[in-house]
Parts: sequence; structure tokens; C-alpha cells
Amino acid sequence: MENSEKPRGGRPRAFDPDAALDAAMHLFWEHGYEATSLAMLREAMGLTPPQIYNAFTDKETLFRRALSRYHDKEIGFAQDALGAPVPTGEAIRLLLMGAAQAYTRPEKPGGCLFVSGALATSPQAQGIADELKTYRKAAEAAIAARLAEGREAGEVPVGLSVERFAKYLAGVMNGMSIHARDGASVDDLRALAETALAAWEIEVQKAPKDDADAGSVVHD
Repeated sequence: MENSEKPRGGRPRAFDPDAALDAAMHLFWEHGYEATSLAMLREAMGLTPPQIYNAFTDKETLFRRALSRYHDKEIGFAQDALGAPVPTGEAIRLLLMGAAQAYTRPEKPGGCLFVSGALATSPQAQGIADELKTYRKAAEAAIAARLAEGREAGEVPVGLSVERFAKYLAGVMNGMSIHARDGASVDDLRALAETALAAWEIEVQKAPKDDADAGSVVHD
């Protein structure tokens, strides 16, 4: 997808749409959807308004494209952790420690775009809020799926609710993102991760280990 303009009647000036999209993604990541103006996008992307609209249709479409770009480029740590051929507890450790590292990279805006992008959306941007919620729910579902795999492998007690604990872990990561936006260091976030990992160990130890035990707990 390429566009151009002829500012002086000469050869068209081409632009790199991927580089322009990366610039928009970083701007949305730093300021959020509604606080990012067309003027800010124009300056960051190095494009004129007609170029932006011709290439990306409108601001909402551009933001959705930026979310997809973020998913493809910036959350590899989560995909790698959940897909790693390691025990479930270690996969959770990799996930949380990876988040601590990713959310505090000095060359990137703090936190996670899927979280920070939702912190200030008006009723007029409900579609954007819903889109961000979809991404967050997908992340939670991926964690639940990994925990379910661990349960099948005998690494997660049958009495531990994978859906409940996935929601807890997703909440921890959302909180880590907000703390990162507030200036928390990687060590600060690692400390939060360690607390969550300790909670994991407690849940594993106290949860019923087999179906008979789980059934007795349910019926008591």
C-alpha cells in the first residue's frame, strides 16, 4: 500500500506505509486514541492529511491498523512464553517477567497499548474501547488455554480454575502496564511478578489434586 504527492510538480514523493504505521502506533501508544490529534499524526508520520486518509481511510481505521501492528510486533514475549516447551509454572514466570521487561523498554512508550489505549475513551469512541477489550480478552483466553494444557499434562491441579487464574494473571499484567506508565522500573514490575508467582504456588498447593478431591470440595 503506497501513496504519494507532488508538492512541487515534480516526481511523486513516495512514503513507506509500514514506517508511517509504526510512527502512528507509537503515538497512540504514548498518548491514547482520543488524545492523539491529526496534527500530531501528520507530524509523526511525515504525511499530509490527504495522504493519511488515502492510505488509512480515517483515524479509527488507522488506530485499528496500529493495534494489529502492535499485536504482531510488540507482544512476542507473551506468545513465546505461552508456547515455550517448559512446565506451566515456568511458562507463567516467563510471561510475567517478559511483561516486566517489555513494558519498561526505554526506547518504547511505557506499558501495553491494549491497556493504556483504553484508559481514556469517551462514549463516542465506544467502538475503539470494544476493540481494545477484544484484544485483552484474547490475551486472557490464551493464558487460560496454556493453563488448561498444563492441567492435561498433570502440572496444574484439577481443582484450580484455569479461567479464574487466567483472569487474575491478566489483571496482574494490566496493573503492571499501568505502573509502567506511572514510571515504575523493570525491577518494580519484577517484584509484582514475583508476588503473583508466589500466589500461583499457593493456589497449586491448596487446590484439589484429582477429580475425587475436587468433587468432595464442591459437595462440602
